[in-house]
Amino acid sequence: MSHALMYHGGFDRNYPDLRPGARTFHGSDGSERILPDWPAEAQGARIGYMEALGKKFVAVRVLDDEADIVLRHPVLIDSTRHMGFGKRFGAEPTIIEDETARALFEDVIERNPEQRAELIALRHRALHPQGPASR
Repeated sequence: MSHALMYHGGFDRNYPDLRPGARTFHGSDGSERILPDWPAEAQGARIGYMEALGKKFVAVRVLDDEADIVLRHPVLIDSTRHMGFGKRFGAEPTIIEDETARALFEDVIERNPEQRAELIALRHRALHPQGPASR
């Protein structure tokens, strides 16, 4: 199953106001920008990320068709571990596969223990849509 990462704006300007269901963010010029639709092939997890100081990108939101979770503790995205070979951040959402999504989920769950149950449920739906709950 495919998953996607999508840009949600600059961290300092947007993270404090990020809420489940968000459809916009503020650009560096202060204008409101509409988040594009998620790509049709992203049937699994959809991960919103923001750019923090120093050109660092952090996962801030994980969602699927049933849940929209704003992470209490953003997670630094390691492009090799969390995106896969040859994948880069860009204006269009980045499609990732199960292996890299699984690694990102591991780090998101570890960094957000107070959201563990809901994150594990979302991970289960995204990575094991037909099997029993695990972990």
